[in-house]
Amino acid sequence: MEQPKRKINIKIIIATHKKYRMPHDDIYIPIYVGAEGKTPIGYQGDNSGDNISTMNPHFCELTGMYWAWKNLKADYLGLVHYRRHFCFCKKGGSNKEESKWKSVLNTKEAQMLCRQFDVIVPAKRIYGIESLESHYAHTHYAEHLEKARNIINELYPQYGKSYDRVLKQKSGYMFNMFLMKTALVDEYCKFLFDVLFELDKQIDTSDYSAFQARYPGRIGELLFNVWLDKKCQEGELKIKKIKCIHMEPINWWNKGMAFLKAKFLGRRYEHGF
Repeated sequence: MEQPKRKINIKIIIATHKKYRMPHDDIYIPIYVGAEGKTPIGYQGDNSGDNISTMNPHFCELTGMYWAWKNLKADYLGLVHYRRHFCFCKKGGSNKEESKWKSVLNTKEAQMLCRQFDVIVPAKRIYGIESLESHYAHTHYAEHLEKARNIINELYPQYGKSYDRVLKQKSGYMFNMFLMKTALVDEYCKFLFDVLFELDKQIDTSDYSAFQARYPGRIGELLFNVWLDKKCQEGELKIKKIKCIHMEPINWWNKGMAFLKAKFLGRRYEHGF
């Protein structure tokens, strides 16, 4: 008689800075990022155990990722956002909002995916007329990229070719979202935080706006692509791309105009979209 398959222990943190509607599913753990010194809001804070909660103004959701890496035990670990979730397949609901919430990746779907794949990522964001490098340089500060390159060449020279290759691409996996085997998370986070902590020592943000000071979170998005590229060069890694659904409306006109102004007029971003 065939034995039932062991249930995979999957934990996906939901990075949030405020109270918000959350999926009713045991695989999800809402994490209050930047919780240190603030009034609790009823979610697990990123300021217990081994943590970097005080670095949240710069590191954004990555303080939640660090907390999960250091404090959670599971077979697969993941990160999503309170307003961005994975979606394996769209489902109908009584209205558009309910359809979105019903479509959020659930335990059954996650179990199925994790049995087949090592890494689950959101579908790539395509920039078209910009490379990842030129887009970052137009919207933020090019020196971040050059310093990150130097740090990688010093600490992780084996990632140098992947770094240069990724920055020339015109698409990438964004939002610091993933679901993957914990052994891979451990490898990735060591690389990520070694580079970002060193970068944080070298960048003077005293003249930055609060928005631009969040650069480690954005460099983290690029470094995920670098790490994944290197892993794929080393051998077979089973990767599955699925949809990312936004729980709040996006003003694509404003986003598109800001994109063009950054490229052609040199106007850096000063807020999210």
